[in-house]
Amino acid sequence: MAISRSREYLADEDGTRFHGNPRDLASALAKLQRGAERMPMQATPATAHMFIVNPLTGGGLMSLFSTHPPMKARIKRLEAMRF
Repeated sequence: MAISRSREYLADEDGTRFHGNPRDLASALAKLQRGAERMPMQATPATAHMFIVNPLTGGGLMSLFSTHPPMKARIKRLEAMRF
């Protein structure tokens, strides 16, 4: 699961290199997160890895098994990037 989370960070970095502006990607991720909060998705732990935004809720112990890094952490990393 940690590998999956690190791959998402690498995908963010690759997307930023391709596009050239990390703030645009951060903004897109924030919009996806807001949309998922307004309209929750139907998912199971078996399908959660296929979503851009983590469709499962829960913190604490549940976050240890998450295939997704926290969206706030992804956005923060993107906003800190300089290309």
